[in-house]
Order: sequence, then C-alpha cells, then structure tokens
Amino acid sequence: MSSEGLIIEERSRDIGDFLVGRLIPFRKKRMVGPFIFIDHMGPTMIKKGKYMDVDQHPHIGLSTLTYLLDGEIMHQDSIGTNQRISPGSVNWMVAGKGVTHTERTPKDMRDGSEFLAHGYQIWVALPKHLEDIAPEFHHLDKTDLPHWTDGTTEFKLIAGKGYGKESPLPVHSELFMVEIKSTERYELKIKGELQGEIGICIVDGEIQACENTISTGNMLVSKIEDSCSVIMEPNTHLLLFGGQPFPEERHIYWNFVSSSKEKLEQAKDRWRNKQFPKVPNDDSYVMMPE
Repeated sequence: MSSEGLIIEERSRDIGDFLVGRLIPFRKKRMVGPFIFIDHMGPTMIKKGKYMDVDQHPHIGLSTLTYLLDGEIMHQDSIGTNQRISPGSVNWMVAGKGVTHTERTPKDMRDGSEFLAHGYQIWVALPKHLEDIAPEFHHLDKTDLPHWTDGTTEFKLIAGKGYGKESPLPVHSELFMVEIKSTERYELKIKGELQGEIGICIVDGEIQACENTISTGNMLVSKIEDSCSVIMEPNTHLLLFGGQPFPEERHIYWNFVSSSKEKLEQAKDRWRNKQFPKVPNDDSYVMMPE
C-alpha cells in the first residue's frame, strides 16, 4: 500500500434492532472502482419481535449485491421477483431507471426461534450510458460461483473477473469481488490477478500489510499496482472488491446514485409523488429523508 492507500475503520450505527457498519462511502474515499456503498449487516441474533422488515424503498443508477454469511432474507421487487437468499448465494438487482424492493425475514422463520443474521449489502454504480436501463434481477446459488483452493486457502469469485476466472453474474463494468478464507498463514497474491482499485475487507481475523496489522472490522483501500504484499493470518476471512473507476463523478442521495444531479432530483420527486413501480401486493412505503 502506497501513500495512496487508506485504512478505513468500520463505523457502526444501529438501525432499530440491527447493527450496521458502514465501510464506504468514506469522506476520503467515496468509491472503490465502481463500488459506491458497502454496509456490513450484523452479526446480530434475530428473534421474535426483532425480525428484519425493510419496507418498500426505491433505487436508481446502481446494482445491489446482497451477500449473506449467516441467516436468510426474502427479497421481493417491483419486477415481480420473489427470491430467498441463503448464505453463499448472490442476489443481484439492477435498478437502472428505477426499481423498488423489500427485504424481510422469511415467513417460515418467524416461529419464535433465534438465528444469526450476518452479511453485506453492496451497491455498484452503473456506467453512465447504462444508468437508465430497464431493471433486472439475477440470483446465483453458491454452487454456481467459481471456487478453488491454493493449499488450504479457499477462494470464491462472487462477481466479475479475477485470478484467471470469471463469475457468471451479469455485471456491467470491469470489477471483481472475491471471498477468501485461510486456515493457515498465507501470502496473498494480488498483482497480476486483479485489475483497478482494491478494497480488502477483513470479515474475521487479521492481515499484515505494509508494516500494518489490520484486524476484523477494518478495510484497506489501494490501487492494485501500489498494493504491497498481504499476509493472511490463520483463520482469516476476507472480501476483496474493486475494479476500474469510472471517468465521471457519481452523486449519491439516500438510495439513489447517478452521474447527474438533475436525475437525482427527478428521482426524489418521483418517490415523493409515489410514481415509482410498486412491489406487488405490498403497500409499505419508506419516507425519503428530506
């Protein structure tokens, strides 16, 4: 990591009964490649009276990537999707010109039993010429994703291209997201394997990088060509993400992302006036912060 690199500490906030840690955007680093927003959800025990119920809310100009480590969530959207997501699988919703969705604890899990919820909610900005495409939804089971080992270290390519492999997830720009788990001390090779900017999120354990020890809940951000050697300590769990940055700035307001401030204002008016498409059979509505 050169002087361009940053170590970002997760900033926790409590939303109801769910602890969320914001990783990006960060005041010194708004994006990593096309990745513009990463929330770390939990780990939190979900139980009666504290089930997840994220009501109907809108998005434009981005794709959402939901990746769970523990627990299950039911996703429903205005395209008509009704998809349960389980640990290790991927939900990829392309908002484009506008979509609404809900995220809730599945009905069959609301029986009073307790379970752990833990995962990442990620937003990937769309290229400027694709910001107004029609919404799409894609789900991949964990068995659909490329996975391999190097010694005792496990790799899984969640999205994009890396390590000579390509995920079948239909992304819209040059990016990567890789999950890596070590059981023994391991020197992680990055140069020549990934392209663009890189964020290294320490889910669990710790790494040694550029004379720094970086532990659980922190993230290291650098350019691939500037990245120093990374040593994963035993029993460390990482998410690597990033890619080629866009030439234009991205603006973000609430759940909206765009290269155009005018489009953000239009989206705000559409949501105020309830002109977004609706999730079928769902009348919930999240007020936009003004």
